[in-house]
Amino acid sequence: MPQYLPDTICAIATPPGIGAIAVIRLSGKDAILIVNQLFFGVNLTEVDSHTIHFGTIRKEGVIVDEVLVSVFRGKKSFTGEDTVEISTHGSPYIQQQVLQLLLANGAKAASPGEFTMRAFLNGKLDLSQAEAVADVIAANSPSSHELAMSQMRGGFSSEIQKLREKLVHFASLIELELDFGEEDVEFANREDLKSLVTELSNALMQLVNSFDYGNVIKNGVPVAIVGRPNAGKSTLLNALLNEERAIVSDIAGTTRDTIEEALTIKGVQFRFIDTAGLRETDDAIEKIGVEKALEQIQKSSIYIYLFDINELTLEEVEGDLSQFNQDKPRLVVANKVDLADDSKGIPFRDSDIDCHFISAKEKESLAELKEILYQSVMDQLIDKNDVIVTNVRHYDALSNANESLLKVLEGLDNNITGDFLAMDIRQALHQLGLITGDITTDDLLDNIFSKFCIGK
Repeated sequence: MPQYLPDTICAIATPPGIGAIAVIRLSGKDAILIVNQLFFGVNLTEVDSHTIHFGTIRKEGVIVDEVLVSVFRGKKSFTGEDTVEISTHGSPYIQQQVLQLLLANGAKAASPGEFTMRAFLNGKLDLSQAEAVADVIAANSPSSHELAMSQMRGGFSSEIQKLREKLVHFASLIELELDFGEEDVEFANREDLKSLVTELSNALMQLVNSFDYGNVIKNGVPVAIVGRPNAGKSTLLNALLNEERAIVSDIAGTTRDTIEEALTIKGVQFRFIDTAGLRETDDAIEKIGVEKALEQIQKSSIYIYLFDINELTLEEVEGDLSQFNQDKPRLVVANKVDLADDSKGIPFRDSDIDCHFISAKEKESLAELKEILYQSVMDQLIDKNDVIVTNVRHYDALSNANESLLKVLEGLDNNITGDFLAMDIRQALHQLGLITGDITTDDLLDNIFSKFCIGK
């Protein structure tokens, strides 16, 4: 049901600073009336929805700016209530003058995310779709944009709603049994319930497991570049970025802290982290850098172990690799092949190590390395056509819902009474409802929408 929201809110909806144009947005029951008091062109109270009108904004008869005013009425607007957008010239002075006039004529300054919150409260979006609006704004790669758009259009919430509806059916039968408890009747077939809960639990686990992929797509794949000093880690970072981002020197220990830069490969953003050379050292600062390098391996989705093929033997490389997390995906890369004779690579080609050969300085085989890196990450991930979870709040709710379903299965195996089954089913439904907004609290809404920018 649409909410009654007495205030008409306004905010500048474009980024701060000077630009060609700026957009000032109003939403609320008096949005059209307030702008109509200041606008000279047509009578905005008589125009149709989704129309644009040229005119001037005036203060005490003096023209502040020539503007375009867009009018969106009631349920046809983004927020589900009368909305007006004023397109002014991009002068910060003009923006502030118009905003002050709107506030003086009855509008209220919008809070962060308040426009999108009104869209949710008025039933234009469910909660997960509203959260996806922020992800669309923050998208920084084709894949993150595609995923955010899919969620904003209801792909994820539709899947959750289907799961919830299936569970509601059996929950109602269990509740009905409780009403007839003294008559010892069973409305919900226990085998059918067990089959359904197993199906739902598997579906929830698939969504939970998709979070790693969703997080990668949303925030970028962290890739640590590690190896001994002078292996060419900084040179590799510069070559991948095609710019001189990291200091390159023949002096061992040049890199003492981590350097992070992003690169998009085939629509997926990778965050490369250049690290300090791994070696025993008495230098206190360099030692901290080495510790950070080892930490980055743990934090990364995949790491590149880079070594100088002219300096290390197969046994030394195997010794280095044995110190790292063996469960962590990795690429072993032999560098400086431009300086090596053919025999240098033979031990590595004949070993069990899947080794890739490059020259970071000459940018040799870097295209192949990028492709291998991309495929190595994609092989770990699930089918892109599946529904993907990208939001930590959704991940927690899905995990909690699945825990409750597992308790239902345990209860069915132990033949516990319907009242205990009902408790766990209610908890699962509650957690799913938190995702779409069927169940909300003021604290939850405040926490979600406070992270939005003002004007959205």
